[in-house]
Amino acid sequence: MVIASIDVQNGKVVQLRQGAELVLERDDPAELAAEFDRYGEVALVDLDAAMGKGNNLEMLKPLLRRAECRVGGGIRTPGQARELVSLGAAKIIVGSGAFRDPAKRGTGPAGGEFAVNAEFLGAMARQIGRDRLIVAVDARRGPGGGYEIVADGWKTATGLDLLETAKAVEPYAAELLFTCVDREGTMGGIDLEIVKSLRENVSCAVTVAGGISSLEEIEAVAALGCDAQLGMALYTGKISLADAFVRSLNWKKLAGPSLPAAEAPEAALIPVIAQSADGQVLMTGFADRESLNETFRRQNLCFHSRSRNRLWMKGETSGNTLRLKRLRADCDRDALLAVVEPAGPACHTGAWSCFSWNRRFTWEFLQSVIEERFRNPVPGSYTATLDDGLVREKVSEEAEELCTAGGRGEIIWEAADLLYFTTALITRAGVSVQEVLDELDRRHKK
Repeated sequence: MVIASIDVQNGKVVQLRQGAELVLERDDPAELAAEFDRYGEVALVDLDAAMGKGNNLEMLKPLLRRAECRVGGGIRTPGQARELVSLGAAKIIVGSGAFRDPAKRGTGPAGGEFAVNAEFLGAMARQIGRDRLIVAVDARRGPGGGYEIVADGWKTATGLDLLETAKAVEPYAAELLFTCVDREGTMGGIDLEIVKSLRENVSCAVTVAGGISSLEEIEAVAALGCDAQLGMALYTGKISLADAFVRSLNWKKLAGPSLPAAEAPEAALIPVIAQSADGQVLMTGFADRESLNETFRRQNLCFHSRSRNRLWMKGETSGNTLRLKRLRADCDRDALLAVVEPAGPACHTGAWSCFSWNRRFTWEFLQSVIEERFRNPVPGSYTATLDDGLVREKVSEEAEELCTAGGRGEIIWEAADLLYFTTALITRAGVSVQEVLDELDRRHKK
């Protein structure tokens, strides 16, 4: 997987060299998050919070539902982590707090209190689940040649060895984020030898950042079984996310032994499962490098036709396109899940899905029908007559009827009425079903 980084400082998206020198600044975090989310998770890092200079939480909150975000920067308590998860964060990144144990003040390396804080990490894992916890093992090369963990926005040397520390924190986290601080923001290339050593020392997932500057490095990092996080190379245009995504896939495994090694990456095909945003599987197909690049370029799902041996865009003749929302590789990087917005039936037979003739009736589908009735009223449409006053009256009326309903059948009938009118009300107010579900999710995770 390729992860794009959004670092925030003073209310702006920034890129820093060596964590200090401002290289570029932007003010479009929402647009960036939506774009980056097509290719992989988005790393949101609050640099001000990491450095103890305030925070940008209000700026970050809307992004947590707009993209699949891993969030870091100054997260010092399990309560903070849980709150961010409730707001929509997919994962939480912790750094300095994992390596400072007040109970060992004056006895740890570098004459301080530096040690793996097992109590802190255990509490984090219990609050949000080990599967959501990422420990940032930011490190720079020390005087003896080995890599040493740094804390406090990379300003404090801890005396903790990278590899030993990584093994010690692994029981608490599903993933490690390794940033090669010496090379961060320099685009001077990654130290693949230390990445290889880290990969060999732990069994959890590893994401690598700091200095990545070429597609060849992304391919090399992926070959080691690690994910790549991009910052400076992405913002300066040296690497595109589309190219990085394609290069990170396991083309050699997909080609197998039947093709010469030189031809394997170009000729290999990767299976693609197309799924609607509400979880319905629509179809499957195969893609090669060309069709994936065209998918990103057109923002409509493209495939490689095995029968015609050529590129084809779904819906190019019927108009039933699959608009791309998000593309994700599986754990082995040899299969893809495309979350799409269908413009019509996905199957060539006219069925909604290649696996089911009828579209499943979901709350999201109900809202889409109501939206269409409001937007394009037709004669005789009851929905089109529901102005703001009437729909509120109907919600109140149906809620009372549901409360007084007797048998099971009557409860189902009245609940359906209430859901319909409630959906009409929120649609009139410009509120989406997903926003309501997000609020329920927030409450569930509190």
